[in-house]
Amino acid sequence: MKRSIIDILDLSTQELEELIATAEDIIADPDKYAHACDRKKLATLFFEPSTRTRMSFEAAMYELGGHVISVSSAMSSSAAKGESVADTAKTVSCYADIIAMRHPKEGAAYVAATNATIPVINAGDGGHCHPTQTLADLLTIWREKRRFEGLTIGLCGDLKFGRTVHSLINAMSRYNGNRFVLISPEELKVPSYVKKGSLKKFGIPYTQTTDLEAAMPELDILYMTRVQRERFFNEEDYLRLKDSYILTPDKLKNAKPDLAILHPLPRVNEISVAIDDDPRACYFKQVLNGKYMRMALILKLLKEAGTI
Repeated sequence: MKRSIIDILDLSTQELEELIATAEDIIADPDKYAHACDRKKLATLFFEPSTRTRMSFEAAMYELGGHVISVSSAMSSSAAKGESVADTAKTVSCYADIIAMRHPKEGAAYVAATNATIPVINAGDGGHCHPTQTLADLLTIWREKRRFEGLTIGLCGDLKFGRTVHSLINAMSRYNGNRFVLISPEELKVPSYVKKGSLKKFGIPYTQTTDLEAAMPELDILYMTRVQRERFFNEEDYLRLKDSYILTPDKLKNAKPDLAILHPLPRVNEISVAIDDDPRACYFKQVLNGKYMRMALILKLLKEAGTI
């Protein structure tokens, strides 16, 4: 049966744990999976710029023994001629076994999944959500903390448009004993629909603040994000807010020794390169973990579809 993943909530906590177990098995024994997707094709439809996510999906499929066909921008596809997302999905279904799609419009991945006859994975839709980045985040948290419960998670930066933030809140709200510290300028606070849909729905404690340094001592995880120029309608607002938070070694003086610092990347100014050698910096580990989790997800969806 064809199944798509549009939101992290499409996966149960049991399924998340199964994906993590598969990813850790891939890490331990990659040769075991080297031909799991022989003769299968992944179509990467990226209508918005991407480095890590696109290359991660492609590397994941190649390391499973499969092949990749791709669209690297809207201008290099029939979208430039006005083709709808629905028609694109129907067409690509004739060529590939699974689709990974990034699109600037919220809901585009859902439209693609509704019309495709093969599984669709949302690789980011506008400011909505980014489930496979959350899978990378979850594997990183698991490998650093060996638990998903009883954590104080600080989310810092652009919490309004940050789709990775929204997905991580949704995922971690399903585990007991977690609390969130939401650190942002007033203009970039977490949207009310995210708070209502997860934090308030599950009774998850959270605080909102503009002060990163004051929050630092209590954090088990610090998830930094960039202020996203591409989400702003006004250049003046972007320039005013872009350097709201810059993490430096001095700001970590009162942080826990086992703090895990995450960032979905790309980084602009919000984390000093001086922190890269700090053992608490996990953002490049996240990149690698993303590949393993995408391998696990591709395997899961193709198996469920009866393709492998």
